[in-house]
Amino acid sequence: MCGIVGIVAHGPVNQLLYDGLTLMQHRGQDAAGIMTCRDSRLFMRKGLGLVRDVFHTRHMMRLQGEMGIGHCRYPTAGTQSSAEAQPFYVNSPYGIAMAHNGNLTNAEEMKRQLFEADLRHINTSSDTEVLLNVFAHELQKRVDSTRLTPDQVFAAVEQVHERSRGAYGVVVMIAGRGVLGMRDPWGIRPVVLGRREGVLGTEYMIASESVALAALDFELVRDLRPGEAVWIEADGTLHSRICAAATAHAPCLFEFVYFARPDSIIDDVSVYKSRLRMGQHLADRILEMRPDHDIDVVIPIPDTSRTAALELANRLHVKYREGFIKNRYIGRTFIMPGQQTRRKSVRQKLNAIELEFRGKNVMLVDDSIVRGTTSEQIIEMARDAGAKKVYMASAAPPVRYPNVYGIDMPAANELIAHGRSEEEVGEAIGADWLVYQTQEDLIEAVRAGNTGLSRFEGCCFDGSYVTGDVNRDYLDQLELLRSEEARGELQEDDPPVEDVGID
Repeated sequence: MCGIVGIVAHGPVNQLLYDGLTLMQHRGQDAAGIMTCRDSRLFMRKGLGLVRDVFHTRHMMRLQGEMGIGHCRYPTAGTQSSAEAQPFYVNSPYGIAMAHNGNLTNAEEMKRQLFEADLRHINTSSDTEVLLNVFAHELQKRVDSTRLTPDQVFAAVEQVHERSRGAYGVVVMIAGRGVLGMRDPWGIRPVVLGRREGVLGTEYMIASESVALAALDFELVRDLRPGEAVWIEADGTLHSRICAAATAHAPCLFEFVYFARPDSIIDDVSVYKSRLRMGQHLADRILEMRPDHDIDVVIPIPDTSRTAALELANRLHVKYREGFIKNRYIGRTFIMPGQQTRRKSVRQKLNAIELEFRGKNVMLVDDSIVRGTTSEQIIEMARDAGAKKVYMASAAPPVRYPNVYGIDMPAANELIAHGRSEEEVGEAIGADWLVYQTQEDLIEAVRAGNTGLSRFEGCCFDGSYVTGDVNRDYLDQLELLRSEEARGELQEDDPPVEDVGID
C-alpha cells in the first residue's frame, strides 16, 4: 500500500507535492520521492524514510516546475531498499516517470516478456519498474515524432491493461507533456481526481485519497472509474477514457477498515461513516452472542479503531474511554517491515492508563487482527494495568488468507487466524473472549454509503482473488520470496541513498 500524487498547475508544485505526500504518510513510511518538470527538464529527490526526513530545504529548492508526481512507499513487492524508492524513470520516449500503488500478480511473466520480446532490462525487483517499462515500450511503438496526442497515450494505457494483472493506481509524468493517472480494471486501489481554479486557469491533482485534495484546496471531482485513464496536458487540458476492454468494480475492503484516513471519501463512501457502521454491526453481534455481557468499558486501540469503538460503546450503552496513550513518533506497526520491528515497537508506541483498566472488564476494539503480535502484547498490557477480564473485538473479519494486491499479508503461516477457529485465535492472543465482524456485515457497512457497489475485494478474508489468476503455486512462490528471512538477506547490503538529480 502506497500513496501517490500528481499535479499539473500554473505555478511551482514542489510544496503541493510535499504537502500531499505528508497528508498520505499513513499509506507508507518506508521511502518517499518527488519528481518535477520545468519545461522539459526533470528534477528528482527520493530516499528511505518519512517525507519530512527525505526532503530538506536544499532538495525542495531544486524541485522546480509546474507539474510533478510523488510517492510514499510501503513495501509489498521488491525489498526495503533505496533502489526501490519511487518514482522510477526511463528516458525513452520523451522521458517518463511513474509512481505506483498496488501490486502486479503477473510481474515475473511481464518481466520475461520485456526482456525477451521488448529487449528492455529491469534493474530492480520492483513491479513498478516493470509497469513503467511496459508503458514506455507501448508508447514508443505509437509515436514517431516529438508530437504526442491523447490518443497515443490512451492506446499505450490500453496495452498496459492488456498485459498487466493485479491492482494498481498509477501516476505517470511525461517530460514537458503532462501527467497521466490510471486505475486498474477492477478498481481495487483508489485513485481520485481533484480540480481548483487559479488566477491563471484550472489546475488538476490526482491522488490516492481525497483528504490530500481537500487539504490543498482542490475540489474532489470524482474517483477514477475502473480501467479509466486521465491525461492532463501541461497547459491544463484534461482528457479521460476507459482504456480496459473489460471492467468490474471491486474496491478493497481493507482500505475502509484500516488504510484510508477517516476523513477520506473513496468511491463515494465516507470512510468515517463506514467505520461508524462497522461499530454498529459489531455491537449487534456482541448483543446477539452475549446479551448478558459484563463489559464495563470499551477502549479503542488507537488510532484507526476509534470510530468503530465509539459507536460500539454507544450501541452497547457502555462507557467509552481512552485507555491507551500513543507515542505519535512511532509509525503504524502493521506497515512496518519485519516481524521483530513490529514486535519491538508496540510497547514503545502505546502506554496504558491504569485507572481505566484496574478492576474492570474491558472490551478492547481494534480495526483488525492480522499477525496477532500487536493484539497479544496489548492484551498483556491491559492485564498488567489491572484489568479483571480482557475481551477483544475486531472491526474486520478473521484475516486467514494472503493478500496479493498491495497489502503486506503474503504468507498464510504469518496470519494468526489461518487454520484457527475464532476461539483458538482468542486463546492464542490471550483474550478472555474474542469477537470478529462478519464479512457480510463489513460489506454492508461499506455498501450502505454507495449502494451502487455490488462487489468488493476481500481476498484476505475469504480467499477469493478477483483477478482470477492467483493459484496455489503462485501463493507458494510468493510466500517463499516474501518470507521474513529472505527479506532480511536482501536488505543486508543495501547502500544508503543520497540525492538523485535528473536534469
